[in-house]
Amino acid sequence: MPAKNPRVMVTLDPPLHKWVTRFARADGISVSLKVRDLLKESYELNEDIYLGTLARERERTFNRRKALTTLQARKRLGLDQPQSRSPANRRGG
Repeated sequence: MPAKNPRVMVTLDPPLHKWVTRFARADGISVSLKVRDLLKESYELNEDIYLGTLARERERTFNRRKALTTLQARKRLGLDQPQSRSPANRRGG
């Protein structure tokens, strides 16, 4: 039966294997789960770095004269029509 999630085989140097094994035991989880958690954490950190770089670039090139107000943006997106006030959308009856 095929595995639900993809598998990856990794070869570790002995010191790295010892380190990850020690931390997995301290957390009471398998080495496989610890490696997965470490990879997820690394992914999130790298994503944060990328998004921060993107935000800085957008901030650097931002031109207030060309920026849209909220109302202008809503109109461009077709969101300027009033919301329906049907009974299903009302709160509290």
